[in-house]
Amino acid sequence: MPNARTLLSATPLVALLALAGCQATGPGPGGSGTTASRPSGVEGEWLSTDGVAMSRFTGGSFETLAVDTGNKLATGSYRYADQRTIEISVTSIIRQTTSSVNCALVTMQQLNCTSSAGQQFVLVRKQAGA
Repeated sequence: MPNARTLLSATPLVALLALAGCQATGPGPGGSGTTASRPSGVEGEWLSTDGVAMSRFTGGSFETLAVDTGNKLATGSYRYADQRTIEISVTSIIRQTTSSVNCALVTMQQLNCTSSAGQQFVLVRKQAGA
């Protein structure tokens, strides 16, 4: 069970990650779906660069989980604005709020994201077996 100090210190990051963990409304650009050897779009699992949270993108929806406890932090959905820009709608379970985030698929391994409040963060694709 997380204590109040843990929750308070993680709240800003959780809010950002919650905004970032999203799913496409179809296959990513350039493919009909994902494969184990060659990921397509944002489908799959993404980690925050500090290792605190993991966002799972699957079939048009997403969820963000705390890496240490597995507790769900956020849910939401996303869509492609173009081949490299993903628009995300995020509902924070902790704060009970909904917000938006725009992410740029810089490479198949990195998402650069900015929340509607101007907060920036980076997600990296989780490696198989990691």
